[in-house]
Formats: sequence, structure tokens, C-alpha cells
Amino acid sequence: MASPVFVGVPRRFLEVSIDGHAIQVMEGMTILDACRQLRIDTPTLCNLETLTPVNVCRVCVVEVEGSRVLVPSCSRKVEAGMKIHTDSERVRHSRRLVLELLASSVDMSLCAPEVRGWMARYGAEAQRFGPGAATVEQPVKVDNELYVRDYSRCILCYKCVEACGVDAQNTFAIGVAGRGFDAHISTEFTVPLPESACVYCGNCIGVCPTGALMFKSEHDMRQAGTWDEKRQHVTDTVCPYCGVGCVLELHVQDNSIVKVTSPLDHSVTSGHLCVKGRFGFQFVQRRGRD
Repeated sequence: MASPVFVGVPRRFLEVSIDGHAIQVMEGMTILDACRQLRIDTPTLCNLETLTPVNVCRVCVVEVEGSRVLVPSCSRKVEAGMKIHTDSERVRHSRRLVLELLASSVDMSLCAPEVRGWMARYGAEAQRFGPGAATVEQPVKVDNELYVRDYSRCILCYKCVEACGVDAQNTFAIGVAGRGFDAHISTEFTVPLPESACVYCGNCIGVCPTGALMFKSEHDMRQAGTWDEKRQHVTDTVCPYCGVGCVLELHVQDNSIVKVTSPLDHSVTSGHLCVKGRFGFQFVQRRGRD
């Protein structure tokens, strides 16, 4: 007779109210998960389903009746009987202020279109703090042939740190140094990137939401004015370098591969690749190769 296998404690369904709508959700789900179940567009900059929530961007906050402060929906678990408000004046004011603080100090011009949509929805004005507002503007760091770092676009979402750490690569080449407005992404002991523990997997690029981390090929094309996503198409393939079977998304423009990504929902990669899978595409474009 086969031995019994423990499959975990069964989870219950909990009833909560979101913006006046009663809904049953699985125990252990976050408020953000519940909002998405109702198709409520909840803004978030630091959250990614493949990474551990770190609650730093604060644009996903919601109001929970009985709670003294607004709570981050990306990490707060639902509780039976919760009454949640995602669009109260208190929530809208908080989200507007966070977006204004970010946009006044960071170059967010390469953020996804939905970020600009959120700023319009909440009436966020990047110029509200005046031309003298402090910024994180600094020169672009180009110290290798694979990717560049433009920290004038960094919102300190921690995604790159999480991907470099236990959530993906376990390299721990980067972390957050400094405090307050002086906080920034840094290598260990601030050594140059080529001298750090970085293995150039590029998983930090794959999760960056603002363009602070970017393929050098994309950066060079943007500088030359030739980058055009409307002329690009994406082809799925399997990485040829080993037998793991990582799925690659080849971004092609003018019959040349310009960058490589991997789908977040793929069971093998969860969006993460190694240096060969992400950057080893140049051999494809060698003309006249044997």
C-alpha cells in the first residue's frame, strides 16, 4: 500500500468587500490579487509575480476600514470580512503624491505607457515642486559591452536587487547603499561592475520598469535615433546553448536581433535567463559564417 503524501492544509475561501463588491477569495491571497480578480486596475511599480514583495513604491496602497494607515495591497493578505477601498480620496491623494515625488526627481520617460496613464488618472504633476527640486540625475554608466546603467531613471523599486539575490540568481552582486534621498543601487564596496560578483545574466534588466538598466544594443540604437519598437516583432524560440529548455523571446528589428527576453509565466525560466541566453545572440547575425 502506498504511503500517504501530505499535500498541505486545505485553504478556505474568505469573503471580503472591495469598493462595495462582495467577493470570495482564496485564503492567503493578497489584496492586489483580489483586486485583479475583480479587474480593478491597481498601479504598482515594485511588484512582480516572480519576485518577493518589498513594499517600497507605495503606489498600490489601499484603504482598509479599521486600519490606521493605508496598506500596501501587494503584500497585505486578505482577511475575512475586510472592507477595502481602492479609489477613496485618501488613496487617490497618496498615489498622486507618490507619483509626483518620483516624477519630479527621476526621469520616467521610458516607463511603460500605463505609468503615464496612472499619472493622468490621479492628476500627478511632475513640475509641482518647481525647477529647484532635487533629482538623481547622473551620467550613464557604460562599463561593459552587454548592458548600461542609467541611475537617473532609477526609482529604487528593488526589483534588480531581488532578481540578483534569492529570488533568481543568488549572486548578490548589487544592493541598496545609503539612506534617504541618497539611497542608491551599488555593487559590493562600490567596486566597478566588471570587478564585482556580477555574472551578467541580465536578470536585473528583465525586471527593471523604468529603463534604468538596458541592453547596450538598445541604448546605442536609442542614442543613434534608430530604436523603433513599432518596427520590431517578437519570435519565440528555445535557447540552443544547453538542455534546460529556456524559452527566448527574440526582439527583431530590420532583420537583426536587438534584445532577448523570456516570458514571466514560463515554467522553466519565470522570465530569468543566464548570460548566454540573454546576450549570446550575436553569432546569429554574423554574416558569411561557415
